[in-house]
Amino acid sequence: MAVMENATWPHPSYLPHYLLRGDPFASRLSREADVVAALYVCIIGIMSATGNGYVIYMTMKRKTKLKPPELMTVNLAIFDFGISVTGKPFFIVSSLSHRWLFGWEGCRFYGWAGFFFGCGSLITMTVVSLDRYLKICHLRYGAWLKRHHAFLCLAFVWVYAAFWATMPLVGWGNYAPEPFGTSCTLDWWLAQASVSGQSFVMAILFFCLILPAGMIVFSYVMIIFKVKSSAKEISHYDARIKNSHTLEMKLTKVAMVICTGFLIAWIPYAVVSVVSAFGEPDSVPIPVSVVPTLLAKSSAMYNPIIYQLVDLKISASCFKVMKKQRHFRKSSWPHLEH
Repeated sequence: MAVMENATWPHPSYLPHYLLRGDPFASRLSREADVVAALYVCIIGIMSATGNGYVIYMTMKRKTKLKPPELMTVNLAIFDFGISVTGKPFFIVSSLSHRWLFGWEGCRFYGWAGFFFGCGSLITMTVVSLDRYLKICHLRYGAWLKRHHAFLCLAFVWVYAAFWATMPLVGWGNYAPEPFGTSCTLDWWLAQASVSGQSFVMAILFFCLILPAGMIVFSYVMIIFKVKSSAKEISHYDARIKNSHTLEMKLTKVAMVICTGFLIAWIPYAVVSVVSAFGEPDSVPIPVSVVPTLLAKSSAMYNPIIYQLVDLKISASCFKVMKKQRHFRKSSWPHLEH
């Protein structure tokens, strides 16, 4: 009865996947597979929480005001840290117990937290890519992007993610158990139930995946074209401008790698979700549906590793830039005396 009270579907011929086999929260995997999944998520959860927590701590520890790129880095780390500490413990405990233990309310909270933090990460990376695009391709506009603009962008990211994550809680869409039982997600299967369900799924796909991913790809493709076309132009600039441009390009490459890693982790999950939403029941075998879910859960782990790998290179580049600038100033004095 609890299932019936918490699940509604307007189309009389539609039966949610979580009612096809009785208990919606029973695991459809073997106990061995659940244990392996739990250990995997435990490892990536610890690495993600530790890595992103370290990024947040070290960045906030700085006494100087954070620059816009650093604000975006902290925001991305907060979202990645949030998805690690709010979602992964639920999954680990449930997988080890061979069933979801937290009922419908826990399912909705888990689904909301996962979607909120995941969407927030993607929109943050979209803002970063647009910032890189303006800084590299439109110097005139990129020059006036100041710290308060970054705060406005961050406020937009949080409101945007909260809006779309909360819609299923107020009646447009829903959160439901995954087909394998020990996790919850957006109820993609509502697309088969009603026009409202279809509109919800299409809106989520467009505004929370296709549009931001398209903007990210557009930004970095335009940057690549700009860099190729302006190589000769940059070579005629003085050392300070060339060094500054080199540093901007290094930051852009970091952002590009981060966005690529995120999209690689989430696109397989999105594809499986679309097939589940618009395909026949059981069109995606349950064992197959687990792999993209686990891959998506690992996305929050990549960024701290990327930061650490490139931090020394960027620091070395900054040191070289400052050293060359000092040399440039010293070498300029004799000319001024004459």
